[in-house]
Amino acid sequence: MLPEKNFPGYAYLPGKHPHPVRDPLGHSYQSDPVAVVAVEESLSSKGFRWGVDLFNHGYYWEAHEAWEPLWHAAKRSTQHRLFFKGLILLAAAGVKIREGKRVAAARHAARAAAVFRQVTSLPSRPFEDALGMTPAALAVHAEATVTSPAVLREPMLGQPDPVFDFILAPGYEG
Repeated sequence: MLPEKNFPGYAYLPGKHPHPVRDPLGHSYQSDPVAVVAVEESLSSKGFRWGVDLFNHGYYWEAHEAWEPLWHAAKRSTQHRLFFKGLILLAAAGVKIREGKRVAAARHAARAAAVFRQVTSLPSRPFEDALGMTPAALAVHAEATVTSPAVLREPMLGQPDPVFDFILAPGYEG
């Protein structure tokens, strides 16, 4: 989605890699701050699309970091705030799956599903256009993470292995 950006050198896992932002050896140490955007522009922003790219390629901690400023900026839109919270929780579930922490992963995924179900009570067309699926479909995917945990493979050097069996992308029919 953003060909001008390169993926980080590693997908951060606590205790396994240098902290991306706080450690001088981290892949995002002293990187430029994320530009703040208006909530109306958040779903088409570079930060949102970068988070989608990161998520789809297994960089869950990094996707969470890309979406967090959008979540903070969405204070006046309950719908957007819930949507970003759900994505952040789903990304956190991905981190926990990769760490082998199944109980924590299930807890984050269940919370993400519950949040996406809250979003479904509101008009969701902008979110469906941005992700290629409705918040209700995303809730089903999150719930499947709880009931059918991913089987981890040994990742290739420098390339994380995505743990979800769906992708976030406009036009995706997952």
